[in-house]
Amino acid sequence: MKRRAAQARQQPAFAHRNLPLLLLQARERVIARFRPLLNANGVTEQQWRIVRALLETGPLEPRQIVALCGISSPSLAGILTRMEEVGLVRRVRLDHDQRRLEVSLTPKSRALAAAMAPQVEAAYAELEAAVGPELVAQAYRLLDRLVSALDAQAGSDAPSV
Repeated sequence: MKRRAAQARQQPAFAHRNLPLLLLQARERVIARFRPLLNANGVTEQQWRIVRALLETGPLEPRQIVALCGISSPSLAGILTRMEEVGLVRRVRLDHDQRRLEVSLTPKSRALAAAMAPQVEAAYAELEAAVGPELVAQAYRLLDRLVSALDAQAGSDAPSV
């Protein structure tokens, strides 16, 4: 016990709570409500983020997917390869620049998303029932504001999608 007290005195005093850790804990608790649904439909969390992003934006280049989905470029290459192998995405070289690729959804992934939509919406309804729709709406607003403010502060360094 004395050793632990001595170690505690030696620790630096932080004025702020650990926001990155708190965000990760919140993320884990939210995704835990969706993970069984993703597993039952044979998609990983990363694959589902890509499908949702492409559903909402249309075709994207890999660098845009990296920025939007928070997946590292080396990881994305393998994920897209696996998704293409199982028919969830299509990668096509751009006519005007053969070095660049465009990733789009396939009819198979659109059908998967359509089949999953009622289950996903039910999971959101359960989340709102558990914590209240007001808290969920407030979380959306606050997270949107945080992302926008940090992007604005970053200026030209902000990821473009």
